Amino acid sequence: MRLFLMTIGIVLALGNPVNHTQAEELQFFRIGTGGIAGTYYPIGGMIAHAISNPPGALPCEQGGSCGPRGLMVIAQSANGSVANVRDIHNGHLESGFVQSDIAYWAYTGTGTFKGETPYSELRTIANLYQESIHIVARRGSGIKQIGDLIGKRVSLDEPGSGTLIDAELVLDAYGITRGDIEAEYMKPELAIRRIRANKLDAFFFVAGYPARAVSELASDSAVVLLPIHGPEAERLVSRYRFFTYDEIPQGTYPGVAGVKTISVGAQWLVGTALKDEMVYEITRTLWNENSRKLLDNGHAKGGMITLETALQGIVVPLHPGARRFYKEIGLVTE
Repeated sequence: MRLFLMTIGIVLALGNPVNHTQAEELQFFRIGTGGIAGTYYPIGGMIAHAISNPPGALPCEQGGSCGPRGLMVIAQSANGSVANVRDIHNGHLESGFVQSDIAYWAYTGTGTFKGETPYSELRTIANLYQESIHIVARRGSGIKQIGDLIGKRVSLDEPGSGTLIDAELVLDAYGITRGDIEAEYMKPELAIRRIRANKLDAFFFVAGYPARAVSELASDSAVVLLPIHGPEAERLVSRYRFFTYDEIPQGTYPGVAGVKTISVGAQWLVGTALKDEMVYEITRTLWNENSRKLLDNGHAKGGMITLETALQGIVVPLHPGARRFYKEIGLVTE
């Protein structure tokens, strides 16, 4: 069963009498995120809190929500980028967080979406932050570099996740096939439990650092991060324009050395079916001062969600409502 992170706005609505007229004004808007151990889920909750504006909430000028009146935003736990982009396409979600690589392949009908009709109705609200590829290995497994994964029990994440796709690209760059490892497919939460029980040797995880799941694992278990660098990383970055060089700094995780790696952008996508005015108001609210305070005081990645990088690495066209906002503030000129 999918888990739901309801915003503080919902609590406010439940705590105040709402008449039938107010109830009729409610509009629900879902953000598909990822597993609860990743970064999408808490970031989605922060953004949902910032944008929700249910009946009974304080007005923007009094420190309340500045979102569209009556909007109830829900950050919904999901299977990640591939599942989110499909759910937007199928009309099961209003929006979702999607890795830039998955967004590109879905929009163009290439890569993992080869053979499918391009998802040409996809549109972007904003680039949020960079997601680093983590390869976490149990220290007692003897794994120190990616080549050591051969013959080991390695989780590539669940089918439908962006992590699985990126894991395959990384392994391929190092000349490793699924047949070379004992591949398993599970969410990070389960992978962590199996690492602790010595039933798994390593797992891939794409998330903004610090990822809570990795922090908790590093606090009570001996683990290492494997680097992605050198000729293999160069090939990945040069071949796939959605990859960029990255580094997980020393001290990010307790007792774990920093490593060079690569990353993809975490982007917020919607479909063309959403009204321009609604997306304009959501985009405007995302970047107002009240939202800025929530982002800066929440998850560590929240502070990296900035207007300066809102259009960085965009691979799917902006939604007209979002474009209108960025044009008003001068980030889009045409």
